[in-house]
Amino acid sequence: MPFQNLLRSIEGPIGLITLNRPDRRNALSLELMRELIACLDEFGADSAIRAVILAGNGKIFCSGHDLSEMVGRTVNDYRRIFDVCTELMTKIQSIPQPVIAQVHGIATAAGCQLVATCDLAVASDQAAFATPGVKIGLFCTTPMVALSRAVGRKRALEMLLTGKLVDAVTAAEWGLVNRVAPADQLEAEARRLACQIAEASSFTVALGKQAYYAQIDLDQAKAYAYAKEVMTMNSLAHDAQEGISAFLEKRAACWTGS
Repeated sequence: MPFQNLLRSIEGPIGLITLNRPDRRNALSLELMRELIACLDEFGADSAIRAVILAGNGKIFCSGHDLSEMVGRTVNDYRRIFDVCTELMTKIQSIPQPVIAQVHGIATAAGCQLVATCDLAVASDQAAFATPGVKIGLFCTTPMVALSRAVGRKRALEMLLTGKLVDAVTAAEWGLVNRVAPADQLEAEARRLACQIAEASSFTVALGKQAYYAQIDLDQAKAYAYAKEVMTMNSLAHDAQEGISAFLEKRAACWTGS
C-alpha cells in the first residue's frame, strides 16, 4: 500500500521506516500511526527482514501526538487516538524482528514513548527526550507506561512531573537508549546493531523477543516456569541443534529459520 506520511525501504536484512512529516515535527497523527502499523505488519510478515530501524526526517525525531487533532473533539475521538497509539506500541513489540529507534533529534511525549517502546534505541549525541504534557495540561499518561518500564519509577516521574528535556548521555545512563553516537555516525551505528542481530537465527531471535515480553512483568517464580518451557522447546528446534553442533565442531552455523 502507498504511504503518505512515512518512507520505507529494505537494505539486505534490514527494514527501514522513516517518519516523513518534517513540517509537522513528525507528529503522530492518526493517519501516520495507522501507516506505521500497516508497515510494521508488512515487515513483520517478511522472513527476509531480520531487524527494523525506525528513524525520522527533518530536525525532530518525533514530537508526539498531533495536537491539531486534540482540540474540540468528542470522548470517542480521543479514545480512538489513544486506542490506535496503543495498537502501534503493541505492534512494535509483537512483530518477530527487533525494532531499533534511530533518534537524531528531540523525541517528546508520544515520541519519547515510541523510543521507550522500541526494543532497542541508538541516539545521536544531539538527541534529547521529554514528556512535557504536564506543561500543557495533558499529562503524558500513555507515554508513562513505556517510559516507567524503561527507566524505572523515580526517573520516569521526574520526567513526567517536570517535563524537562533529558540529554542523550543521561538517557543512556537511565536505560532509555542503548547507546549514544556522534551525529555523523548515528546511521552507521544503528545499522551496525541491526546487522549484529541479523547474524543470528531469525527463529531464535523472534522466539526470544516474544519470550522476553511475556516474562518481563511476571513474578520470578512464574517467569522461570515460563522461561524453562520456552527454552525446552527452543532446544528441540533445528536452528538450536545446528547452532550447538556448529559451536562444538568449530564451524559457522547454517540457519534455516526453524
